[in-house]
Amino acid sequence: MLTSRVPAAVDAFLTLLKAADGLSTVRVLDGPPTTNIAGDWLSVGWQPGADHAVNLTQEFASAGARQRDEDFEIHCYAESRAGGSDLAARRRRVFEIVGEVETALRASGARPEAPTLGDTVQWAHLTAGDLVQIQSDGVQCGLDFTIRCHARI
Repeated sequence: MLTSRVPAAVDAFLTLLKAADGLSTVRVLDGPPTTNIAGDWLSVGWQPGADHAVNLTQEFASAGARQRDEDFEIHCYAESRAGGSDLAARRRRVFEIVGEVETALRASGARPEAPTLGDTVQWAHLTAGDLVQIQSDGVQCGLDFTIRCHARI
């Protein structure tokens, strides 16, 4: 019996991001990084300082208890690092990366199933984010953000 759409949705989201043309120069990670990563990278199922990868809730979809609605949030983090002191360039770049994530989630003629993460959910979209900026041995900007999903199980 299917108890959650979370595993399939996270896998489909990773596949979608790894295939996105606009993210071809961005390292896409499943979960937390294991080392410091230079350049541009994106993590699915991890945010700095967070203890969880996904939050979820479920409720009965209607009387009779035959189906359930599941709502969940996939926690993500994008970062851009470089030497020097041009914080504005890193800030623009990290927002470009997250913009590509949002674009990948939009339906298009070529990818009408994009917001459903390959039919694993009814819809998914980017909903919130927080910007982090650091100047130490170069500059880095990070943006933690949330992908909110709704599924019927």
